[in-house]
Amino acid sequence: MANSDKAHLNITFLENDLAVADVANAAWIGTDAITIEKYWSGKRSPNKRHFTTCLLWSPSALYVRFDAARAEPLVVSDRPDVTTKAIGLWDRDVCEIFIAPDVNEPRRYFEFEVAPTGEWLDVALDLTSGERNSDWEYSSGMETFAEIGPDSVVMTVKIPWNAFGGLGPRSGDVWLGNLFRCVGEEAGRGYLAWQPTLTSEPAFHVPEKFGEFRFVE
Repeated sequence: MANSDKAHLNITFLENDLAVADVANAAWIGTDAITIEKYWSGKRSPNKRHFTTCLLWSPSALYVRFDAARAEPLVVSDRPDVTTKAIGLWDRDVCEIFIAPDVNEPRRYFEFEVAPTGEWLDVALDLTSGERNSDWEYSSGMETFAEIGPDSVVMTVKIPWNAFGGLGPRSGDVWLGNLFRCVGEEAGRGYLAWQPTLTSEPAFHVPEKFGEFRFVE
């Protein structure tokens, strides 16, 4: 059930499957997109670092799209390998989504990352013990696509429902999560968040700050 106290993002339903590289598909038009403008601290970031996100869902998969402004040199691998998960991807330019399918236990969630090179990372996380336990052997079957333009980067992710350990959602269901972007390098690096985590230092793994993902038709 939706909680009106939380920020939310509607996820539009697709009857048919969508290829992860089909970024020009009309299905992306008119979805409930949000532009993310703040750092993890709640402070507004420069326009050149903003990004827009929208989500779709079909009977077979969840789709996530990031449209990120590009106005500074990209921090990416010079030898990207998209055939396997890229451990340490968070140290370079990347967009991320955290997803907790069980609204009653947001401390169990999944993290999916995509870089401007198409590199990716998936990991299952469990914070219920008070410590962060990361399952690096987790294999979601996620697919990614990335396209670098002169002043923007488009990145998409396709995640099959079995990645979440069960059947997919039904219309009206609510999952929890957050959306992030890491951009820039060294002292000037920026950490943007849909729902700012408000920690003293940059940190994303704060389930109590998760917003709502609402599955609608």
